[in-house]
Amino acid sequence: MTPKDEGLIRTIGVFGLSANIINIIIGSGIFVLPAIIAGIMGASSIFAYLFCGILIALITLCFAEAGSKVTNTGGAYTYIETAFGDYAGFIAGVFAVVSAFLSDAAVSNALVNVLASVYPAFGTGWMRLCFLFIIFSGLAFINVLGIKQGMQFVKLNTVLKLVPLLLLVFFGWKNVSTFNLHIETLPSLKDLGQTSLILFFAFVGVETGLIVGGEITNPKRTVPRAIFISITTVVVLYVLVQMVSQGVLGNDLVSFKAAPLAETAKVVFGPVGYIVLIVGASISMLGFLSGEVLNVPRILYALARDKVIPIKALTKIHKKYATPYIAIIVYALGGFIVAATASFEQLVVIATSSILILYFGVALSVIKLRRTHKTEKKEFKIPGGWTVPILSMCIILYFLSNLSKNEMIGTGIFIGVLTLIFFAIKFLKKKAV
Repeated sequence: MTPKDEGLIRTIGVFGLSANIINIIIGSGIFVLPAIIAGIMGASSIFAYLFCGILIALITLCFAEAGSKVTNTGGAYTYIETAFGDYAGFIAGVFAVVSAFLSDAAVSNALVNVLASVYPAFGTGWMRLCFLFIIFSGLAFINVLGIKQGMQFVKLNTVLKLVPLLLLVFFGWKNVSTFNLHIETLPSLKDLGQTSLILFFAFVGVETGLIVGGEITNPKRTVPRAIFISITTVVVLYVLVQMVSQGVLGNDLVSFKAAPLAETAKVVFGPVGYIVLIVGASISMLGFLSGEVLNVPRILYALARDKVIPIKALTKIHKKYATPYIAIIVYALGGFIVAATASFEQLVVIATSSILILYFGVALSVIKLRRTHKTEKKEFKIPGGWTVPILSMCIILYFLSNLSKNEMIGTGIFIGVLTLIFFAIKFLKKKAV
């Protein structure tokens, strides 16, 4: 499928895209998950990581094929819009942006709380607001200057967040007790399903990392390779981190739900290890936010580019820096406002379920794109026909089935409101013509 000329510069290669995806996936979760997972499954936690890794691999195969066919900016939104049209694209795009706003609000406030635990002044009103403003405005400034600058910052953050985790894994083995890793009984299907449901959200992020499709060099080759590298890296690292923390702390791991890896590092490296992992967690959160401000504004740009939303200003590309600067500024401003003022706890489930719906749409779009678009040379195609997309959709429906009745109703109302907005926009556009 021939990509549109969007005026953006294709500079992101395999390493850059892999770093972008890893940076988004490895946020703050891995620094607290080991204790939560161990509390459910004990030493058999590794099975949940492997099981969840297999599940997310199926879904990311769908992203790999869709991303090699549809190579314009927008990620999951663009795949779904290309396959099913404006309405489906509008729903997908808004879901992606809303869930990103909520995630950014949660992570940025968590970052403030971590700093406030060391320097209490950060937790006060004006200091907190100033810090949040500096974060979002600073990241917006970096990303307006160019995709290269934004990607360099993402790469730096990815390396900085991986270093303490890799050091913990490498040196932590000397303190691992094989007794703590002994699996007495295999996990039940119920426990495995419950744990995988929690872990699934630790693997979320590939959809955000691929939004920069219009700035990827040779996307037919780069996208599948980057997805394979990033998912493999994340799965292996998660398994090793879980084994080391479980092996070092044993049954005590469950007692350190606030900072299990920092407690593990304290045993391995002494008091300095605790500080290093706390700093690593802060860098990881900042890295997540940098990836969000790099990627998500391009959904706003893509929605306006395709005239799904009637805000032409969002399509403007900076003449000097070749970035969608208005979309970046608008997104950063919105992220700051939500982080500073919103009470969003009741919307968290809607945000996470919207990601699952996005994944379902991407898996379905793979089937549709195969039927409506001729496969070109060097495009990635999932082997096994429709097996992987159908399995992916079944997995997603399984996760969605775990939502409560009220959560399903809330998600349905959200979709209903978006539907009314979409058709109102269509009506006003026709009337204007």
